[in-house]
Amino acid sequence: MTLDEIKELVQLVKDSGVAEIEVQRGENRVWIKSALGNSVPPVVAPPRAHAAAPPAPAPSPAAGESGPHGMPDAGTALDPSLTLVKSPIVGTFYEAPSPGAPPFVKVGDTVQPGQVLCIIESMKLMNEIEAEMAGVVVTKLVENGRPVEYGEALFAIRPL
Repeated sequence: MTLDEIKELVQLVKDSGVAEIEVQRGENRVWIKSALGNSVPPVVAPPRAHAAAPPAPAPSPAAGESGPHGMPDAGTALDPSLTLVKSPIVGTFYEAPSPGAPPFVKVGDTVQPGQVLCIIESMKLMNEIEAEMAGVVVTKLVENGRPVEYGEALFAIRPL
């Protein structure tokens, strides 16, 4: 990322009132968190092998209920043996490479490490989200075209 691109991100945070944003491009990752007052310091972190733990989830509906948009809620009593694939960035979730194309994966599909599960569009950049392990897609937790937050669960996968 160039210094100008980072400055644009800082300005975006200031103008939008967003508390924080994280953007990854290849091995470069930039995390910008709004501080008290008008100062918004950019923080550049080295690549991480594992994503940081997301903030504590908000209270969820009772077991068996659906979250907003009719999709199962990530907090709904999921099997503890399942692994949640979480969004590494804020953006828009897309299940297919283009409108009308078949989805990258469907519930019941077996996935391999490195296989693309979905795309998160952020700041007009398409970020492919890949499986980190072999497993079976048990649940898709996000509706196509819906905005997602950093750390939001996208899929539940049963490891093989």
